[in-house]
Amino acid sequence: MSGRGERLARLGDGALVVTGALAATLAFDVADLPSPALFGGLLAGLVRGLAGRRRLAVPRAGMTAAQALIGVSVGSLVDLDTLAALGADWLPVLLVTVGTLALSVLAGLLLRLQPGITPVTGAFAMIAGGASGITAMSRELGADDRMVAVLQYLRVLLIVLLMPVAATVLYGARPGAGGPVVADTGPGWPAGLLFAAVCAVAGVALARLLRVPVPALLGPLVVAAVLDVTGLAQGARLPVPLEQAAFLVVGLVVGLNVTRESLRTIGRALPLALVVVLGLVVGCAGLGALLTVTTSAGALDAYLATTPGGLYAVLATARDSGADATFVLAVQVLRLFVMLLSAPLLARWLRRGGRDVSAAA
Repeated sequence: MSGRGERLARLGDGALVVTGALAATLAFDVADLPSPALFGGLLAGLVRGLAGRRRLAVPRAGMTAAQALIGVSVGSLVDLDTLAALGADWLPVLLVTVGTLALSVLAGLLLRLQPGITPVTGAFAMIAGGASGITAMSRELGADDRMVAVLQYLRVLLIVLLMPVAATVLYGARPGAGGPVVADTGPGWPAGLLFAAVCAVAGVALARLLRVPVPALLGPLVVAAVLDVTGLAQGARLPVPLEQAAFLVVGLVVGLNVTRESLRTIGRALPLALVVVLGLVVGCAGLGALLTVTTSAGALDAYLATTPGGLYAVLATARDSGADATFVLAVQVLRLFVMLLSAPLLARWLRRGGRDVSAAA
């Protein structure tokens, strides 16, 4: 086959995979699954990666752009009203957040009981919060992004299924008590596009200049947060289609790299992972109980604020049940930032610890 024919074949192959990813995304969205675009990309990439005779990869520039857009999306969650909601409770909330990080690391170490899982992969697979961001940066920090993606979203799926039941049965949530949701009145998609472009370009450039790990994600994240807190963003948000496209690309990157051997390793890890995830959920509920004792938050507010993942499902439950959605968002966003910003340091520490153990052996 000529060079031009080869290029056309690869373009057709890529277009077919993207079409499959969009179709799967639509199906998952109709089924009301969390992060349907990421799951859609993951499924399409998985099918192509296992069935195709030649390797297909997403261009590096595509993954960089996806990381930047996810960074903008996460960074724009924070604003002054969110920070102010913590008020005098900021110290207990911070301590509970650090406790959640410690629980995540412990859960990751337990996951190492399964052969084939490294310390970094185990910890990243169990980090409670920021599933899309952790998945997007995991390979760059030395983790197996395939294992991380599957186990992160296993946790999110379990939370989405169990949280409404626990909130109602254990914490007395009353569905429908929150009243109607007020529609978002931002400045529109042109401002959102400008906001995304400024955060992505400036964030990546500054992060690379300062040699920040995972610059494509963490740089735009910090710039978006700064613009939001200072009011310079004027309420602009990343347009939803761009956000979904970023999730889809991350899913494709992970799925296309899945091999039959890695799939067998993931399958063998699922029973232990399920037990560890459930333990993590219970542990975070315990931290929520501590938050109730040390702050003015009610039991339902504290439980939803410390639920380890599924941010948008948590907020929907908080609004619907009449809980303090602003407080819940504040705690969840603080944890999200702590998890994502500490991930590079955590990866470095775990890799060093793993080398020390190997050397001692």
